[in-house]
Amino acid sequence: MTDISTDRIVKGQTDRHLYLAVRKRSTRLVPAKLPPGLRLLGPAIVLIVWEAASRLGLLSPSTLAAPSTAIATGYDMLLDGSLLPHLAASAARAYSGLFLGVITGVILALLSGLTRTGEALIDGLVQIKRAVPTLALIPLVIIWLGIGEAMKVFLIFTAVLIPVYINTHAALRGIDIGLVELARTLGLTRAEFIRHVALPGALPGFFVSLRLAVALCWTALVVLELVNTQTGIGYLMNRARDWGQTDIIVVGIIIYALLGLLSDAVVRFIETRALSYRRALGS
Repeated sequence: MTDISTDRIVKGQTDRHLYLAVRKRSTRLVPAKLPPGLRLLGPAIVLIVWEAASRLGLLSPSTLAAPSTAIATGYDMLLDGSLLPHLAASAARAYSGLFLGVITGVILALLSGLTRTGEALIDGLVQIKRAVPTLALIPLVIIWLGIGEAMKVFLIFTAVLIPVYINTHAALRGIDIGLVELARTLGLTRAEFIRHVALPGALPGFFVSLRLAVALCWTALVVLELVNTQTGIGYLMNRARDWGQTDIIVVGIIIYALLGLLSDAVVRFIETRALSYRRALGS
């Protein structure tokens, strides 16, 4: 009787040690969730080093203004009303092109991913556009649309459309065939299949594409606002370059960075809410 009890104790301790070892090993493989705000640690370190280099005289103000100088300049521009109109113009261009590109990219991805006719007509054209840099289209689009707002919005639209289409289309094609068979067994209609299986299955890929699209819309805008514009952050930076005002150039860079980070944070928040059911690495 004593031997049996001893065996059970030894076995229980062995199982416990094995469980703890497996648990310890698994926790090493999975990184902990990043606390809110810690994602800005890298940019904060860069700003601190940049500011220190400027104060120590390693960076000349004529080469690159210090962050503190740029912030003071941006604050003065905000107070005298010279910044907000240009900021509003840039935001209108970026988000107009982003909205049109996301909507069109999702529609094309659904048509191509869920129908053979759509794939035959759409996928090849999108792949060709993917191989052609958006900025290479500037001369042709200027001939078509002139050098006004329509040209800038159209080029942002084409830059955004490609990643939205590619990632959403790949997510649709990557849906588990078992879910398709289950939907057929349950007798779901085509519309019900798209609503309950295809769209939820494509959401992770769509949000990846949306984050890329947000970054691309601002990247394209930086270049496009250097082409015959009288408003926008890019126009301010271009004019400041002519006068050697590096503090205003840095103000523009900081604004682009903040708008990009803010837009990405909004997309991350929406993604977290929409995919709250999913358990994944870092969730």
